[in-house]
Amino acid sequence: MKTRKTVMMFALGMAAATAFSAQRDEPIQPLVAPVVKEPAKVELGKKLFFDPRLSRSGAISCNSCHNLAMGGSDNLKSSIGHSWQEGSINSPTVLNASLSIAQFWDGRAADLRAQAGGPIANPVEMASTHEKAIEVLSSIPGYVAEFKAVFGRDGIDIGRITEAIAAFEETLVTPDSRFDRWLQGDDSALGKRELAGYDLFKNSGCVACHNGAAVGGNSFQKMGLFESYKTANAATGREGVTGKDADRFNFKVPTLRNVELTYPYFHDGEAATLEQAVETMGRLQLGRKFSAQEIGDIVAFLKTLTGKQPTLDLPHLPPSSNSTPTPQPFVKK
Repeated sequence: MKTRKTVMMFALGMAAATAFSAQRDEPIQPLVAPVVKEPAKVELGKKLFFDPRLSRSGAISCNSCHNLAMGGSDNLKSSIGHSWQEGSINSPTVLNASLSIAQFWDGRAADLRAQAGGPIANPVEMASTHEKAIEVLSSIPGYVAEFKAVFGRDGIDIGRITEAIAAFEETLVTPDSRFDRWLQGDDSALGKRELAGYDLFKNSGCVACHNGAAVGGNSFQKMGLFESYKTANAATGREGVTGKDADRFNFKVPTLRNVELTYPYFHDGEAATLEQAVETMGRLQLGRKFSAQEIGDIVAFLKTLTGKQPTLDLPHLPPSSNSTPTPQPFVKK
């Protein structure tokens, strides 16, 4: 005779199996919330992500260009760097960046940890050096104690700084979009126009590049297959990394997760709206001129990819000490 507990466990197992079997077989997979295994390291990374003292000016933090209140980007064609210098390329979203094949538009950083060190020493961005960043953090007693608690030994170096920042950024995943719910079997999650847009997105060939859980980010592709892409931006994509002419204008395919929040679009930020981006991509990458109705349908689908945004308390940064180097916000060189 089955006990009540056995019956309940059987029922729960059947429910779980039913939910799993309801997931649709599509080229896009649902996002899964990350499991945080080292919360203390994540908390340290969050502080560093928001700390402008990593910059020479004491005014620019990671969040300046990857604003978590704005979809993990800054909504500018190119970011504003040290002394109001103009950045060279559009700032990609940090949300779901952990799912990408590599970091930066040209993929020059293998992972988030390698990426995190770049802007600190870039003279156009945070305009500091790794040595100066270490000196600043090492002069702050609160950070000295926290690094020791997290890493189990004294000392701060650039490896630990970037490891902590990367640990925080790995938590910036945005599951539970309406499209995710539809993928998991909820027929009511999408309307007719959104479904029509997805069908068009899929059957027109967009999913050849924009697939997987991040709906992109997992390959490099040439910008301009059927027409050349004309831009004043000097970036040449993977060619700048590999030195190969064949890689000219090959860029990392951006994630389309939360794409309604991450305007403007493309590496040069030239597409101000989703409608403009869809029209351009259809023409350049697919050799297809979408109608206004088709563009509207695809945009309606793309907006269903907006997931649950990171909800976090702003960190309380440890105060500087008398020996902390003074910021230099108005030094131009």
